[in-house]
Amino acid sequence: MADLELQPLSAATAVAANSLTLKPGQEQYAVPISHAEAEQTVDPEAAWPRVVVEDGVVVGFIKGSFDPHETRPEFRCCIWSINVRADAQGRGVGRFAVHGLADEARSRGFSRLTVIWERGDQGPEDFFLRVGFRPEGETRFGEVIGALDL
Repeated sequence: MADLELQPLSAATAVAANSLTLKPGQEQYAVPISHAEAEQTVDPEAAWPRVVVEDGVVVGFIKGSFDPHETRPEFRCCIWSINVRADAQGRGVGRFAVHGLADEARSRGFSRLTVIWERGDQGPEDFFLRVGFRPEGETRFGEVIGALDL
């Protein structure tokens, strides 16, 4: 694996981030229903979008949210979305992105990071469990709420 960098999303990287090609079947898990519903109420100033760059090429994207005043605990300090290009999966890109977001969360005084995922074939559950998230509940849509102690 080459050196990875986490960079702020910019005009120069947005198209590449939006064009990441996932493995077949993964597209359906890209945005959990709970996130789509909550998107209207989450403070856009709390967003933390970053791209993962390898050798000058965008290979991943992660968006976090940091809002200590959010009334729903699963959205106070969370991974909003994470995508890794199909041919870059399995090489530590996603883990690198999650660790970068977790470091930022710690620097902001958070002690817990959450993520919501849907179970299913080709879904992200195995990845989130491997990087240390533990299921701690479900949304009203039946999605898993996972937490990682920082």
